[in-house]
Amino acid sequence: MTRRRGPRPLHDALRALADELAPQTVLAEVQRLWPQVVGAQIAAQASPRAERGGVLTIACSASVWAQELDLMAPEILRRLNEALAEPSISRLRCIATGR
Repeated sequence: MTRRRGPRPLHDALRALADELAPQTVLAEVQRLWPQVVGAQIAAQASPRAERGGVLTIACSASVWAQELDLMAPEILRRLNEALAEPSISRLRCIATGR
C-alpha cells in the first residue's frame, strides 16, 4: 500500500507556475528582482518599465524619487547586476510619471 502525500502549499505551486509563465527577458527578470534589490520602500515608489540596450527605465511616483534614484544609481546597478543571471544593465534612466 502506498502512502498518499499530503497537499502541497498553494504558494509553492503558484510560484512554480509564475516562474514557468514569466517571459524570459531581462526586463521580466529585473521586475521580479526589483523589490529585493531596492527594498520595499523604494519599490513602492518606483518600478522598472523598460529595458533597451542596457538602459533600464525606472518609472517614479514623483520627481524627488527620480532624483534620489539617480543619486543611488551606482549602488542599485551594482546590486541589480549581482542579482541578475547575466549582468546586463549599464545605466538607469529615472523618470517621474506620477504613477
